[in-house]
Amino acid sequence: MANLVNDSILKNDAAGHVPVSGGLGTDSYYNHSFFQKIAANVAKDMIDEAISKKLDVKSLLSSSKTIRLADLGCAVGPNTFDAMQNIIDLIKLKCQTQLPTSPMPEFQVFFNDQPANDFNTLFKSIPPKREYFAAGVPGSFYERLFPDSSLHVVYSSYALHWLSKVPEALEDKNSPAWNKGRIHHASAAEEVRRAYAVQWANDLSNFLNARAREIVPGGIIVIVTPSIPDGMEYSEISTGMMYNCMASILLDIAKRGLISEEQVDAFNLPTYAAPPGEFVSVVENNEYFNIVTMGESNPSPWLTDDVHVDMNEFVNHIRAAMEGMFNKHFAREIVNEMFERLEVRLSEISVEMESAYKDKIQAFYVLQRNDSG
Repeated sequence: MANLVNDSILKNDAAGHVPVSGGLGTDSYYNHSFFQKIAANVAKDMIDEAISKKLDVKSLLSSSKTIRLADLGCAVGPNTFDAMQNIIDLIKLKCQTQLPTSPMPEFQVFFNDQPANDFNTLFKSIPPKREYFAAGVPGSFYERLFPDSSLHVVYSSYALHWLSKVPEALEDKNSPAWNKGRIHHASAAEEVRRAYAVQWANDLSNFLNARAREIVPGGIIVIVTPSIPDGMEYSEISTGMMYNCMASILLDIAKRGLISEEQVDAFNLPTYAAPPGEFVSVVENNEYFNIVTMGESNPSPWLTDDVHVDMNEFVNHIRAAMEGMFNKHFAREIVNEMFERLEVRLSEISVEMESAYKDKIQAFYVLQRNDSG
């Protein structure tokens, strides 16, 4: 188990595109995704309850003897395997209640991510004793991936905050959204944040339209994603502070002449943590899905006065998820220095990082496909 935090958390039982770091090595995403698992588990009970109440397996099995699930943005594991097995266990319990005399259905699970994802590692580490047939589906989940009416449950955790592309306005030096000296909309002009928000809304709309074709009526989408309270500035939360530190470090490197300031100005992370109001607005404008349940939570409830973040492990988690994007834009030695200095910088502001607002910076949504369309 990765030591994301100091040992006391374990005693208290207290996530085209550039892929996450593949393989099973020391710096791999596989070995540095425990933080995402902890965060997703915070909402597990509420998500489980919604699925148990709303998923009508009797109706779903009237036209198929196989329940098909998909994890969109699965990365390389191991979190995806736990999530899929948990949903299968819920469905099996529902079958025992609704169809006590019927044989248990078969299950098929599709693991989706970008084509560059390390599917080899994913399938090398898949549980050998599993209750489902498994298949990999490469491609962007902002487009169609499956045949019409072929899926019953779709799951996506810590994936939908990744944009399909950097907003075009951020790449135009003459645009009010030209993001000079920053790599994200944290602490940036309102035009920059708005460009991110528009791109994210377009992406989510495309995601829902594609899933509307693929999911049967009554089927479920479960989404766990970074968020932020409506009206709050992103720079007030720890992730915003981290992005500002990254930009500051890159500008320091530019002052030494190792990179140009123009390179920093032209680099923007394609990630947007939408507030609930913006998410609800997109769903309401889409005629195919209803929100069954939603909520906001603190993804780090284990963080207390006596339990502190291990910054080395925290930065390793961030690096495993994001290093590829930096490597695509900057030389490897620059990226290495940036992450090394990031650990030092974040350690210096660890008190501010840990005390930053975090009560509602994760959201979960359970959507159900209605009968329209």
